[in-house]
Amino acid sequence: MTRHYGMDWLRIGAFAVLILYHTAMVFTPWGFHVKTAQPVEWLSVAMLVSNPWRLTLLFVVSGYASRALFAKSGGVGHFLTSRASRLLVPLAFGVVVMVPPQSWVELVTQHGYAQNFGYFLLNDYFRFAAIDGVGLPTWNHLWFVGYLFAYTAALSLLLLVPRPAALQASFDRAFGGWRALVLPAVYLVLSQVVIFHRWTDTQDLVHDGIAHLAYFPAFLFGFGLARSAPVMAAFVRWWKPAAALAVASYAFGAGVEIAYPGSQVPPQWLGDQMLVAHQLQCWAAVAALIGLAERYFNRDAAIRPMLTEAVFPFYLIHQTVIVLGEYALQPLGLSAAAEFAILVPVTVVGCWAFYLAGREVGWLRPLIGLRRRAAGATAPRHVQLFQSLVAGDPWWRRRDRAQPDPA
Repeated sequence: MTRHYGMDWLRIGAFAVLILYHTAMVFTPWGFHVKTAQPVEWLSVAMLVSNPWRLTLLFVVSGYASRALFAKSGGVGHFLTSRASRLLVPLAFGVVVMVPPQSWVELVTQHGYAQNFGYFLLNDYFRFAAIDGVGLPTWNHLWFVGYLFAYTAALSLLLLVPRPAALQASFDRAFGGWRALVLPAVYLVLSQVVIFHRWTDTQDLVHDGIAHLAYFPAFLFGFGLARSAPVMAAFVRWWKPAAALAVASYAFGAGVEIAYPGSQVPPQWLGDQMLVAHQLQCWAAVAALIGLAERYFNRDAAIRPMLTEAVFPFYLIHQTVIVLGEYALQPLGLSAAAEFAILVPVTVVGCWAFYLAGREVGWLRPLIGLRRRAAGATAPRHVQLFQSLVAGDPWWRRRDRAQPDPA
């Protein structure tokens, strides 16, 4: 498979939106692990811009990447083993090392927990019970990694089943043309609104069946899309109508949120319509973004390999940086705007520091989702480019010499 740089940029952008979204969660009226003293009511309206589609997009992009990884793996067994090491090892490391500070801050700031972090980690975090409704241990934001591995395992089982050679052609026909926009949207409305009513996810792998009805098909769709020129062409052709539908659906949902702010609940008929708009916005936004990625962003840049590698370590650590950063800011008595202005750059710097330091430590690399470096191997090209930037030979002067990475 030829590497699709547009999907790389889409993955980078989606995770950037996710990190900004989690930062904003500190300041909304919605529940989160740490909260500002001055929640901003109107921010929930702004959050609805990305709330319906951000996770579905990540699962589609993950399915797309899985097709490329499977093509290089040499078989189902090697594919699953490779994905297990790249997903489960960082997940375990995150649950043991990166998530505990989040749970401790949540208990201290919202539940009156009086013990210090050392006591919490040694005595309470691994108790496999709840403290004041907070289950311990937990995976918090890392639930996405657990779901992704579960879907990868299910995909591996499906790949063991004999399948007709024409299966990809069937996918191309089923979702070619306008059907790429309409059929998934109809499915989401039927499964998430008409049959079930899903306002949010439980983030419990075993008891989140309705969310699986949305996310697992999105993952499989991405897997099929990776080899489907007709469906990709359909997204390019229909991205403008898709974007218009996404904007209109957001406007409706935002209007309901404004009319019923905070804890106010709209009547059921209006809530159902908001759910429909939520699902329409979800797929319309995904379709528009994929079309844009194919049409305008399927091109490389010197900094792209480093950003592609950095995305997963960023994801692993970002929420811990956010929670600890806000916890440190709370005693200062700043306004919400001042806290946000400080917390965003603190989160970015913390994520970069975690990645740049972690990638240089051989034993730490697999724990933060990076491949091991072969003995005696030279630094990857994106590392050399970063070093050249530090040395005064910036990447934008080297763009004409940059070559695609072999991953």
